[in-house]
Amino acid sequence: MEIEIGRGKKARQAYGFDDIAIVPSRRTRDPQDVDIGWKLGPHLLELPLLGSAMDGVVSPETAIKLGELGGLGVLNLEGIFSRYEDADIQLTKIAKAPKEKATAMMQKIYEQPVEPRLIARRIEEIKSRGVLAAGSLTPQRVRDHYEIALAAGLDVLVIQGTVVSAEHVSSNGAALNLKEFIADIPIPVIVGGCASYQTALHLMRTGAAAVLVGVGPGAACTTRGVLGVGVPQATAISDASAARVQHLLETGNYVNVIADGGMRTGGDIAKAIACGADAVMVGSPLARAKEAPGRGYHWGMATFHPTLPRGARVQVDQPATLEEIVIGPATENDGTLNLMGALRTAMATCGYESIHDFQKAEIMLAPAIKTEGKGLQKAQQIGMG
Repeated sequence: MEIEIGRGKKARQAYGFDDIAIVPSRRTRDPQDVDIGWKLGPHLLELPLLGSAMDGVVSPETAIKLGELGGLGVLNLEGIFSRYEDADIQLTKIAKAPKEKATAMMQKIYEQPVEPRLIARRIEEIKSRGVLAAGSLTPQRVRDHYEIALAAGLDVLVIQGTVVSAEHVSSNGAALNLKEFIADIPIPVIVGGCASYQTALHLMRTGAAAVLVGVGPGAACTTRGVLGVGVPQATAISDASAARVQHLLETGNYVNVIADGGMRTGGDIAKAIACGADAVMVGSPLARAKEAPGRGYHWGMATFHPTLPRGARVQVDQPATLEEIVIGPATENDGTLNLMGALRTAMATCGYESIHDFQKAEIMLAPAIKTEGKGLQKAQQIGMG
């Protein structure tokens, strides 16, 4: 339904995760009977979870750990690990920088050029431990680095920017033709972000195995404030999932929808899947792991842009291991630990057996979902408060 903003402009109402709730169905299941696996190209993954390509979240070591747990860690191939031999020194500098100097310091640190040999080395480090290697490159730089990444054994390529379109227009004639480029790549390619039906559909038509959905919802992202651009995630995911249906009807090819950002708890992840996502990409929840490379901080890929930063260095606590955050056991009751256990239990509670089944769940507008009856929790700052 369109709402009149003024005589010359109408707008759709859009919704985020806090605006909706999943409605239980007539059936329930045992959690151990629920399958949360999914397929990305030829790869079968046990968990519908990707670690964001953020230097404070995914290092080669955490990518390995996520892979061992059944997920997929995406390494930023234009980040600190591909610019510095000893990345720990730079990560420590960022963590210790005063708040008012953090952005300028990061801009300085990221002036160091990407070294192709380090791209290869980091991928080889991940592959040597027997897990899938996934790496992210921007549309502007992917042609510079993808060949060495493929030669090193990269399994999944993520072409990622704040907004990625299939119809980028450039006066210099150097725009990346995604459809032609992806056709020549022998591994699954994930592209994004996007936040609308039309953009998602056009990205799917490039031959991508999956599209990232999310413009500005991440905890460290300031795009919505700096540019005024973005769509709340529940609506963005639902629109992209409708594009997936249309693309399937047109071509017979199923393209995964990956919700990227805006999820803090297991409940948020469950809502993303119920809105139509096949998997989720998260940053801040994994930055809270004791093993996370950010040392209690994380920041997005646009935080250190040399002329227009669109991110912040965000501080988080580090209360648990990566394993406890992903698959438990949880020792807190706020939904931030055992994220995949929460998804599995949500699906079981609503009676759904698989990710694809859960995408059919009934969704209700429920602005009171987090506040109704929770006055004591809020007053005591516990649980959902």
